[in-house]
Amino acid sequence: MFFGGYGIYLLFSLPALLLGMWAQYKVKSAFEHYSKVRSYTGLTGAEVARRMLDNHGLNNVKVEQVGGFLSDYYDPTTRTLRLSPEVYQANSLAAAGVAAHESGHAVQHAEGYSALKFRTAMVPSVQIGSWLGPIIFMVGYFFSSNSLAWAGLILFGLTALFALVTLPVELNATSRAKSWLSTSGVVYNTEMEGINRVLDAAALTYVAAAIQAISTVLYYLFLLLGRRRD
Repeated sequence: MFFGGYGIYLLFSLPALLLGMWAQYKVKSAFEHYSKVRSYTGLTGAEVARRMLDNHGLNNVKVEQVGGFLSDYYDPTTRTLRLSPEVYQANSLAAAGVAAHESGHAVQHAEGYSALKFRTAMVPSVQIGSWLGPIIFMVGYFFSSNSLAWAGLILFGLTALFALVTLPVELNATSRAKSWLSTSGVVYNTEMEGINRVLDAAALTYVAAAIQAISTVLYYLFLLLGRRRD
């Protein structure tokens, strides 16, 4: 029967999966388009990041190149901003937007932004819960151990909580990037439309990730509550 087994799983996961695929398409499309549009000032992503960091008094934060496509991130443990080659070396609008966004995380860290501190503290438990939680849940579910299944559900639930906490962190970094770029002079105001499209598309991927994590938790919860009714 369709609504049994995989049918129920698809009922919970398919909308989130489709949203995730659409979000990935949007961010890839926006980045590819605006990576071909050179900024009027001609500053590379590395130079944009350096200016934003220095403008906020973060001269001690290093800017380095890292391998991989769109593998950009800020490492709070070493106070290092790592940018992918297509951002670090390029002087495009896409590179400027991504570099400023990641620099926004460094500014959050320096200011003690509470959501970032909470997310950073959650990383160890989420790294474990994201893969161990489903295993524990399935073992408990198939061997009719509700307590073990609930433990797995709670453990994996940390992943959904992490995704939810990530939303304000990423949206705030995007807001900081847009605000600084629009007033700093590193891009012209007429270029902000391209910057906005790249950053808004990237933000959508975090929304999709949160919905996907929540839908999985709801699916596990549905299975457990369904068993109790039976």
